[in-house]
Amino acid sequence: MNSEIATPDRKSSLELALRRRILTMELPPGAVLDEVALSEEFGLSRPPVRELMRQMAGEGYIELETNRAARVSSMSYNSLRDFFLLAPMIYITANKLAAENRTKAELSVLKQIQRAFRKAVDDCDVEGRVFYNDQFHRQIGDMAHNVYVVPSLRRLQIDHARIGKIFYQHPNTPRMQEELELASDQHDEMIEVIERRDADASGELARLHIELSRRNMVMYAAPEGLQTPTL
Repeated sequence: MNSEIATPDRKSSLELALRRRILTMELPPGAVLDEVALSEEFGLSRPPVRELMRQMAGEGYIELETNRAARVSSMSYNSLRDFFLLAPMIYITANKLAAENRTKAELSVLKQIQRAFRKAVDDCDVEGRVFYNDQFHRQIGDMAHNVYVVPSLRRLQIDHARIGKIFYQHPNTPRMQEELELASDQHDEMIEVIERRDADASGELARLHIELSRRNMVMYAAPEGLQTPTL
């Protein structure tokens, strides 16, 4: 096979794999990314791997510093606080704009992603829940069709997925399981209101959804006894 033809597909596969590994914390915050190993795993030369890393650094997945290996972007309690200060504004805006600007084809994709998310919930597939939840809100961002909202939303989603991994990994009480099912139901409701182009209802659902996330993430993101920042 001509390598010049194969490379775009291999590069896309590497991008998807890196995003999924980072979002599900298979690659934890601060982990070193081995450029040589990734090149060999995906059958790519090192220049396209470096190019992809620069792209993902611009999106917030990776940190690049001079004379240091690429690393997965770090997290801290300060970033947790910053997330919850900004997330409601961005998610609400994205949901409202999605209701106003969505197309039938985009709505169909959103429904497909929700089916995959539901299946991951039913199958107790933690990585699947994290990944498809991220894909669900990423698709809503794309449906907003706004060049300013989308980059902000996608950056928020990186930490949302990583913080949420702890919540999805521990639905080990009746209340936690109920709230996981509530989050799934809220996805279905978002689809309904976006389909009927009800921007206000879509924004309100986004507010309720992020508040549900906030309650659970704050509870499980910090080890017992460690003071968390005021939200």
